[in-house]
Amino acid sequence: MPASRSRTERWRESLWRIYERGGGLEFALNADDARSPAKDLVWRVRILGLTDDEIHIEIPGAMGRAFNIEIGSSLLGIMSVGQNRWMFHTEVIGTLDLNGRSGPVTALRLRMPDRVERCQRRSFDRISSAQLNLPMVECWSLRDIRSAIPAEVASRVRMQDAQDSDITGHVPSGDALLPDVGTTFPARLSNVGGGGVGLIVESEHAGALDAGPMYWLSIDLSPVLPAPLALSAKLAHTHVDSQQRTYAGMAFEFGHNPTHRRFVLDQIEGYLNAQQKRAA
Repeated sequence: MPASRSRTERWRESLWRIYERGGGLEFALNADDARSPAKDLVWRVRILGLTDDEIHIEIPGAMGRAFNIEIGSSLLGIMSVGQNRWMFHTEVIGTLDLNGRSGPVTALRLRMPDRVERCQRRSFDRISSAQLNLPMVECWSLRDIRSAIPAEVASRVRMQDAQDSDITGHVPSGDALLPDVGTTFPARLSNVGGGGVGLIVESEHAGALDAGPMYWLSIDLSPVLPAPLALSAKLAHTHVDSQQRTYAGMAFEFGHNPTHRRFVLDQIEGYLNAQQKRAA
């Protein structure tokens, strides 16, 4: 039996090993609407418990704010082991209060899937029954973090003006105010975690990640958000996959401008709520 087939058939063992080592899974709301141009936000969360019938995960959130996920929501799950990825369909069936390592915690209860499907390495974001549409991100190396303050204020005004005007299209980022930046490169938004985001950078652009620790990100979440979501982030870690794509973990940086933190959180939460309405 081929090794990949054996691992797929023994996916429950892989899931248990992820849980035992304190690892996590990734999830996206499954809108199941190929006609929609909206992008998928993928959330990385820890596994808090497993039973024969359920997966218990932490509630998705960012920087201490938990986001509401409706019971009955259909989800697309992603499980990664080494260079291999599997996807599966599940749904939220309730919540559960647990005693976590740092105190009481509320977990989401997910239905244990009947099967998983292995993603092809060249198409790591799709399976036969589902495909992720990951947001594009324009990235720049950030030379001076203080220069990001006026650019962040301008991005908030730009977004709020577009939202107040009920703009349904996408305001391009070409004329946006930029901070003191250097090298620019494109990426895709792989996932959102508690304190930052994961980016996928193709091999021909990966050298730009050597420019320095700080970066300016402009995230395209159109058409739900009518203007790019711009923020500062610090490169936390990288690794290269079998296709020579670089995964870059970026930690949110708001120490220079704490007021921008709430704005970014509000936009992400609003996007998630819009996704749930689309999936309902």
